[in-house]
Amino acid sequence: MPSSIRLSVKRQDTPTSSPYWEEYEIPYQPRQNVISVLMEIAKDPKTRAGKATSPVVYDRACLEEVCGSCAMRINGVARMACTALIDSLEQPIRLEPMAKFPVQRDLSVDRQVMFDSLKRIKGWIPIDGTYDLGPGPRMPEPERQQAYEYSKCITCGNCLDVCPQVNGRSNFIGAAPIAQARLFNSHPTGAMNAGERLEALMAEGGVDDCGNAQNCVRACPKSIPLTTAIAEMYRATTRYGIKKLFGT
Repeated sequence: MPSSIRLSVKRQDTPTSSPYWEEYEIPYQPRQNVISVLMEIAKDPKTRAGKATSPVVYDRACLEEVCGSCAMRINGVARMACTALIDSLEQPIRLEPMAKFPVQRDLSVDRQVMFDSLKRIKGWIPIDGTYDLGPGPRMPEPERQQAYEYSKCITCGNCLDVCPQVNGRSNFIGAAPIAQARLFNSHPTGAMNAGERLEALMAEGGVDDCGNAQNCVRACPKSIPLTTAIAEMYRATTRYGIKKLFGT
């Protein structure tokens, strides 16, 4: 059992400033996660050398792997800090912001590009008016079970961070928006806008830009079948394109 917990954190004071590393060390306590260690450091923020510093900035909310906000790179792996247990990590634990999103400060990043992609594929069920619409259409149980798996997405961005096709030279929207298009196109009401979602996926940066690396499905904290969704939406866009070509 270690006597202390050592962290090496990649910090950045502003979105445009240069990053730098700081090391921290606190007494060991069992059953801690990365978030609880950062909270402990914030009580008396000092580097391992005893130099006073500012608390590390990061995003967090639910602490239950539901909100998706605490995603970061831990020992080089994109994952959720709330479920990263200290006892299972090699020390010194290296904490870095996700590399595919602009850094706001320290470990906090701006995921706006992912949310813009969800807008692009219309990742919602449209309704007409604010009055009571009554009970919605029921889905067959096998379809509901499949749709439920895609509804688990917490928009953490891990799938985009590990994707080699998501980079400064590509407009690829990534696995999460594609899977959400699959989810809403399978809904009886959402299917009314299926064509618009397929058009978005056929545009630049859409499903054709996937390189089939399959990193996304391994990095997803909710075990969503992302590669299955990509394959299904690739077939759906192909069928849609053929029908559109022949006017059927």
